[in-house]
Amino acid sequence: MQADVSKQADVDRLFEAAKKTFGTIDILVNNAGVYEFAPIEQITEESYRRMFDLNVLGTVLSTQAALQSMNGSGGSMINVSSVVSLTPPPATAIYSATKGAVDVITRTLAQELGPRNIRVNSLSPGLVETEGTRAAGTSDGEFKQIAISRTPLGRVGEVDDIAKVAVFLASDDFGRITGEVLPVGGGARL
Repeated sequence: MQADVSKQADVDRLFEAAKKTFGTIDILVNNAGVYEFAPIEQITEESYRRMFDLNVLGTVLSTQAALQSMNGSGGSMINVSSVVSLTPPPATAIYSATKGAVDVITRTLAQELGPRNIRVNSLSPGLVETEGTRAAGTSDGEFKQIAISRTPLGRVGEVDDIAKVAVFLASDDFGRITGEVLPVGGGARL
């Protein structure tokens, strides 16, 4: 089901469909996001709002909806951030700020929701080959080569690399992990 998680009505519709399909919700992965890399002089009010609305407000609205479904039964919330929140490169001021906000929300909610047996963590990938990065042109050419040159493992990530870490964070086997920002960027230091 498609939804714009920066819009309350879409989030309500999304979670209603999830409840009908799954009954209860005990795992949330806040994975929706948008990015634009540009020097600060080129950032527009529209691009600023688009990034903050989707990356930050979308995380908040989805978290609120998931909490209603968890209803005291505990669970795991995984917020997809980015290594740029830890080591921001040039021309990423606004995008990096949104991911830094997601990390602070994560740490705060881990404290707030821990007493309800809800774990909250950030999964922070480096460059990952996805439909979005292909469409943006960041999974090819010079951008990709720069990312690889700053990554000790010498390659960009694949969706499966990130999915496995999300499963790890969601698993009850790792129930003592909360409030953490876990970089999954192949050691990338931008």
